[in-house]
Amino acid sequence: MSRVDVVILNWNGRRFLQPCLDSLFSQAYRDFQVWLVDNGSTDGSPAFMREHYPGVHLLCNDHNRGFAAANNQAIRVSGAEFVATLNNDTVVDIDWLASLVDVLDKYPQAGAAASKMLFADRPAMVNSAGIAVDRAGIAWDRCGGQDDNSFDNQPQPIFGACAGAALYRRAMLDDIGLFDEAYFAYLEDVDLAWRAQWAGWQTIYVPTARVYHHHSATGGEGSPFKNRLLGRNKLRLIARNYPVPHVWLYLLPIMAYDIGSVTYALLSRKETSPLAGRLVGICQLPAAWRSRRNLVRRISAFAMMRQLAPLDTPWHVLVRYRHLRLTTTSD
Repeated sequence: MSRVDVVILNWNGRRFLQPCLDSLFSQAYRDFQVWLVDNGSTDGSPAFMREHYPGVHLLCNDHNRGFAAANNQAIRVSGAEFVATLNNDTVVDIDWLASLVDVLDKYPQAGAAASKMLFADRPAMVNSAGIAVDRAGIAWDRCGGQDDNSFDNQPQPIFGACAGAALYRRAMLDDIGLFDEAYFAYLEDVDLAWRAQWAGWQTIYVPTARVYHHHSATGGEGSPFKNRLLGRNKLRLIARNYPVPHVWLYLLPIMAYDIGSVTYALLSRKETSPLAGRLVGICQLPAAWRSRRNLVRRISAFAMMRQLAPLDTPWHVLVRYRHLRLTTTSD
């Protein structure tokens, strides 16, 4: 058995598969096998995989099961010590997997390792250096939009790893559970990272694990589909993971920032999908709150609050996503 199972999810992404897989099979680290889960593609992806990459374990669904369920599908039937999740719209550097495995070997208390993700069309700009979450419950990509060399490029503990290019220790997944399939897509990796924090597992950012990413090539940045799921899933994320009693102390700023976000979308873009998603999320809040019973808690609520970034001004919150709006405009 290989030490690493690399799981790639595909939904009508045939055009991305060859560059992604060719870069993966060119890795300096060789002790891995690849699982590709196809979520009901209609673009010939499964036939392409069978013809050109017969050594890849191919799992085919007859419909789109979403990011969380499809990744879990492969994780459950595989069995390696480490699980790497990789978006199909990525190309990885030759030392990507070696760098991630090396860090998890060095830090046995770490349950995950985060890559440095760069924009494929702007390789000098950071897409993600892991996940951050603030005390308003807002999650974002660390260092997103920054120049590749403009910040500290040393391995360091962070809140969590973006599942677009992450390495997870299977022992951690066995401990806290897999991706929460109620999310379908978006923020499920933040939920996993938050649950890992509760259980005392570290995540290490690995700057030498470089990945080039076509951001939101599947869901579409700013699309109603993505905005609706983000709006719904944010409420689940907070209800499921935010420390008590602090959630009551921070409820006003949490609500204020969320109402501000919905209002901004309505006024600036006449976009109603963020509101629609939140209305669904409100209806699902009781079930999300009950799911807190499944959390593995080994740190206190006060210790968890120290892992959340301080509140920031609304202007600085908007700046966190400015590079993504520019990407949408340029596309």
